[in-house]
Amino acid sequence: MRTITYILFAGMFVLGSCSKYLDVVPDNTLKLEDLFNIKIDAYNALAKVYSYLPNDDKTHVTSWTLGDEWVGRLDMNNNNGDLRAMRIMRGLQSQTSPQLGLWSGTEGGKPLYEGMRQADVFLMYIDNVRDMSEGEKADWKAQVKFLKAYYAFLLVQRYGPIVIPKTMASPESTKEELFLPRTKVEECFTFILDLMNEAIPNLVERATTNNLGQVDQVAAKAIKARVLLFRASPFFNGNQEYFGDFMDKDGQPFFPLQENREKWKEALDAINESIALCETNGLKLYHYEREPYIYDRPAFEANNQRMKTLYDLRMVVVDPWNNELVWGNSNLDYYNSGELAHSSNIRLPEGYGDGVVNSSSFSWQWMAATYKMAEKYYTQNGLPIEEDLTYDAANRHEIIRTPGLLDPGYTPWNGYMQPGAETIKLYMNREPRFYANLGITAGYWRAHAVRINTMMFANSHGGYNSSQHTTDFMTTGIGTQKLVHPESQSGAWQRTIKFPYPIIRMADLYLMKAEALNEYSGPSQEVYNEINKVRQRAGIPNVETVWADPSLARNTNKHRTKEGLRDIILQERSVEFAFEGINFWDMWRYKRATSTFSAPVWGWTHTGTTAATFFVLEVKQERRFTITDCLWPISLNEMNTNGQLVQNPGW
Repeated sequence: MRTITYILFAGMFVLGSCSKYLDVVPDNTLKLEDLFNIKIDAYNALAKVYSYLPNDDKTHVTSWTLGDEWVGRLDMNNNNGDLRAMRIMRGLQSQTSPQLGLWSGTEGGKPLYEGMRQADVFLMYIDNVRDMSEGEKADWKAQVKFLKAYYAFLLVQRYGPIVIPKTMASPESTKEELFLPRTKVEECFTFILDLMNEAIPNLVERATTNNLGQVDQVAAKAIKARVLLFRASPFFNGNQEYFGDFMDKDGQPFFPLQENREKWKEALDAINESIALCETNGLKLYHYEREPYIYDRPAFEANNQRMKTLYDLRMVVVDPWNNELVWGNSNLDYYNSGELAHSSNIRLPEGYGDGVVNSSSFSWQWMAATYKMAEKYYTQNGLPIEEDLTYDAANRHEIIRTPGLLDPGYTPWNGYMQPGAETIKLYMNREPRFYANLGITAGYWRAHAVRINTMMFANSHGGYNSSQHTTDFMTTGIGTQKLVHPESQSGAWQRTIKFPYPIIRMADLYLMKAEALNEYSGPSQEVYNEINKVRQRAGIPNVETVWADPSLARNTNKHRTKEGLRDIILQERSVEFAFEGINFWDMWRYKRATSTFSAPVWGWTHTGTTAATFFVLEVKQERRFTITDCLWPISLNEMNTNGQLVQNPGW
């Protein structure tokens, strides 16, 4: 299967970067345009443009660990090269060494201006290729135009106003052509959307199996909808509070300071168009349709519907190229053990599987979930724990035992929780996504082709073990198995199951539609219906049902106000897309990041060997996120090189 993964391999080994490739060719023997004489060279150039997609699958440079969902090894706190997104969350961003800097490719970031230039080179010379049809050229050009627009969006997302080159630089370019000022945010969005609109008609509607991962109309229209959603959001739409005095050198504001509600309507129209195209092409919410794993078949017989729901949720991300994935990043290095999936997978305990025990390769066992995530998931009634009148939130840390195997009360827990095991009330009576995504005490961890009985106490399955791995442990005592394929194993890359990390999936589009509808016209049954699509797949009641029930909801009818429903939608998104790098940007879009992400990270006492000594909360890591951190700093080197630039506020 010739997916973009293989394209990228060809790009890395054959092309490298344009400048590096040309350096090895004697002067005056090969011109840049000669690289586009035949299709294979153009194919490698296409791969080069794709290679600038951020490596969100890589533990230390992913943006998915921005926010408050993940925490890594604490002994890495002082190492500048590790866990860069968490360094940002700890207040360690700087203009001398910008973490994950996409402006010029600093500290783990991809140099996206370089990527945009590669796109320009491609577009300038692709028509010279002799052995390609005009249709192929049109499609490849459209892909590259879209990627150029997408890279510009990623820059705007992090920096606000960016520099938009009017022409491609050349050796003859003047100083005025090379050193350009930043462009106002609204003009940046216009540039991005115009380029996307230019690209979309010439893209194939849906990439074939041989070209999975390449941009098609389905992916492009979904990302365009996301761009418009960001443009309509409070961060970019009338943000006087943050950027009222952020001016260019002519004294004009970089950000639009007056809210324009019609931007929500533009976003809604694009979302509707995207959903219609996706559904026409067979995309929908994922449901697991194969036989369950052998170890779960008894649970399926005893607890069929809830186990089906669990599998739907457990496999939605890791089942490769499933019918919910709108666009995924398949730029995966098969030989690299640095994936987020590997650093969050626990090691195979003794007594399980085929005898590969405690192998650290491809099962690092140290990317943990924060305690906050254990509280964020809903109750079984589909309400936050503090809103559910039937949930004993006040005693949520009370130590209890699950029902025994022969107890009739165990049936709904079969396959979810171990029978007769010690745990706490917080871990009981929660929604299915809680059990599908997390690794908890008295729960199950599906990986290494087995089902592991996790306890998470020190010296127990999934927990800290000072004699075997003094650094490789989940410091909060709570694991994240959402990104771990149940068949992925330790020892060698061939034993792992690869899957494209989702850039956007159908659930996102449905909840984007709910958000845009609510912001534009307020609560309605149409909004509820979009939310309920996701909730029904998650096995929880409809939003209007539980929030209208005075016997369940503390703040009855919260869903009937725009503000209340906004909170509900954002929490629904934070649960559905937990650990997928979405919630940080949602909080950022609504200017909630500073209040949400400045609290310390808490977790259980990982050295505890019993429930009494383990279930004691302690601060694991201090966090600090300010208004200044909402826009990445432009590196000092760039500022010194281009005197036309204005630095972001606070830096």
